[in-house]
Amino acid sequence: MPADEQSPESVPVIAVTAAVGAVVLLLVLLCNMGRQKQEEEREEEEQEEKAEHISEPQKTSKRREQRAAGRSKKEQKATFSHPWLSCSLKSHSQPVLDMDFSANGKFLASCAEDRTVVVWGIKELDKKEHKGHRVNVELDHATLVKFSPDSKAIVLNLFAANAIRVMKLARKSDGGLGNAEASFDFKQHHKEEINCIGISGNGRFIMTCAKDTSIVIWDLKGEILAQIDTRQMNNSHAAVSPCGRFVGSCGFTPDVKIWEICFDKSGAFKEVTRAFELKGHQAGVYSFAFSDGSNRMATVSKDGTWKFWKTDVEYKKQQDPYLLLTVPYTHNGHYSRIALSPDARTVAIATGVDIALFNTVNGDQSATLSSVHSSPITCLLFDPTNHFLLSTGDKHIHVVRNVAGYQSAILDLNEKVQKANGEAMKERIRQQIKQYRDLLSTYENGSTS
Repeated sequence: MPADEQSPESVPVIAVTAAVGAVVLLLVLLCNMGRQKQEEEREEEEQEEKAEHISEPQKTSKRREQRAAGRSKKEQKATFSHPWLSCSLKSHSQPVLDMDFSANGKFLASCAEDRTVVVWGIKELDKKEHKGHRVNVELDHATLVKFSPDSKAIVLNLFAANAIRVMKLARKSDGGLGNAEASFDFKQHHKEEINCIGISGNGRFIMTCAKDTSIVIWDLKGEILAQIDTRQMNNSHAAVSPCGRFVGSCGFTPDVKIWEICFDKSGAFKEVTRAFELKGHQAGVYSFAFSDGSNRMATVSKDGTWKFWKTDVEYKKQQDPYLLLTVPYTHNGHYSRIALSPDARTVAIATGVDIALFNTVNGDQSATLSSVHSSPITCLLFDPTNHFLLSTGDKHIHVVRNVAGYQSAILDLNEKVQKANGEAMKERIRQQIKQYRDLLSTYENGSTS
């Protein structure tokens, strides 16, 4: 057979061989491409991991900056501004829970969730900048704070321990505050959370009140003198009167109960007696406040009203307190706190983040301060000089000039000058009116909210 001729049987064999070779070649190419792709992906992953490892501090820093920017934006959004605002006390890093003024009028103590107590020098609250002395609360935080009558110690309620701690405040040679150290802790007694504490102005006893119906009267060494069952279903508020004689409580029932803590002439504890009750609200009472002389009281209730009372009565002769005013207020469902100015001419009610100001001459509302804090207000009080109102609900303490108090004083004095006997008395009252009008003129642009 010639060389260029092939048998018919060899053609299929050659075709099959060529096809198999092509398939094998294709598989080899695919395998090589797969390995190359895997190597490329592995190299990319290694590069990405390396890049992530190198840039992690930068990313962490960026996240911190973003969180800080978010906090700054939130704080900026919640910043309170008002013509009556005198200053804001800024030192705490977490929400402030309570405040109290020292009896000598030189200091303000504030406690917060950041496990610190800050003692502020507040000789001149109209200054813009104030420095605070920080006191650390070890392994706990204080929910309540009160100054001792001699202003040399602070009494705290510890959140986790649910007990009282006394801390002594050291003084420097220049009169400034030095280090503070824990003196001693009271034994734990209350079964429910303590929500109020108080100290008598004469230094004879300390009061603690829990959210159930229990109130305990302690001596200054932490020994129990007496226990009170308020029988009010629960206690929403309790306080010691400025005169140091009385303890009051309110809660689920529509009344405020007042007890006298009695001591004998030698100063030894004698007994607790029921003094009087403030009756007239149609629902539970949120809170109440005493005037500086303990002869007036103000109460605020779930029924949407606040009441003003004359309480310098002879209760031992069965004389009841006199109701002077019943005034409606805007109640939006939040817990309401009430403060009464030392001269008893002005009432402040905090509901949620807003504060409403009223005079006690005729009950008219003087102003509303809106969105004062970014969270519901936790403490509200007037300073001892009657010139400022302090509030807190976030990590700042706002100090507002008591312009409403100047307006109330003018109303009250105008009534008194009409009733005064003698020209000399009338002239003295007119001079007081002029002084308040001069103060008021400074802030007349902020007379409305």
